Amino acid sequence: MKTSDFDYYLPEELIAQTPVYPRDSSRLLYYDTTNKNIEHKHFYDIVDILKEGDVLVRNNTRVLPARIFAYTKNGGKVEVLLLKRFNLTEWEVLVKPGKKARPGVELTVNEELSLTVLSNYDEDAGSRKVSFSFSGVFEDVISRVGEMPLPPYIREKLSDKERYQTVYSKIDGSAAAPTAGLHFTDELFAKLEKKGVTVVDVLLHVGLGTFRPVKADDITEHKMHSEYYEISSKSAEIINKAKKEGRRVIAVGTTSIRTLESVADENGFVKESKGNTEIFLYPPYKFKCVDGCITNFHLPKSTLIMLISCFSSREETLAFYEQAVKEKYRFFSFGDACLIL
Repeated sequence: MKTSDFDYYLPEELIAQTPVYPRDSSRLLYYDTTNKNIEHKHFYDIVDILKEGDVLVRNNTRVLPARIFAYTKNGGKVEVLLLKRFNLTEWEVLVKPGKKARPGVELTVNEELSLTVLSNYDEDAGSRKVSFSFSGVFEDVISRVGEMPLPPYIREKLSDKERYQTVYSKIDGSAAAPTAGLHFTDELFAKLEKKGVTVVDVLLHVGLGTFRPVKADDITEHKMHSEYYEISSKSAEIINKAKKEGRRVIAVGTTSIRTLESVADENGFVKESKGNTEIFLYPPYKFKCVDGCITNFHLPKSTLIMLISCFSSREETLAFYEQAVKEKYRFFSFGDACLIL
């Protein structure tokens, strides 16, 4: 299957630049894979669509203000984007411009924070392995000096950093938000709980590998970046009970899907686990654990549109994307949502 098979036309004006308020007032395209029916809703209508007994699985990662600016001894400015933590001081990062961050180079952010480039790390991504020196707690320092790493297609400055966090974000570590979760409010979760929908958390720290362009013509030649995940024994128990009883497991976002499918056995059961995943899902993959998903509208030719095509087919997915364009849905991170069941 070719990367170009997942291309579609998107007018630039449909790329959302700012989030809507309130969060759950975004639009929702509901695609029923059984009867191939499309319904146009608002996100708060999800309470009426989901059923008692459904299990909603969400990713409780929290985005680090992972974009920082450092300077060489000669005063040259370097942008550093945190990707993945190895230990207390060492990280994988992206640097721009790369020629100013060769191995051995020391960079200074301010009196609290500096870093040394140890080595080139991922040749395909152009990333580096660096070691930070800092005073105090690293997360506290980063919260003061860092900026939110918004995707490059968002050109508007974000006035409230929390709008690029889910209301249930908990564990620092992501370079990008699990954006399907941005539509939820605490009040909406309360309504879902009252209806009998169970909500469980998993963790996947989102790296930029998920969003990297697929450069290979043949999608099977694309290699995913490794991302850290965790599933607790409590979450695994709730999910497995639902699977045994024939109840639906619905993932909030592609990161939750990748976490569950990374550890699911052939019967769809999961277990308490933690580790790194490079799972890459594309048609004709059949989901083992996940029965449906809530997701945003994804970039053309991306690994994410390939993943959601597994719920029906490439052709069906591109067909309802065409409808979303026609109906002027807002696309990408701050855009509208899609429910596929």
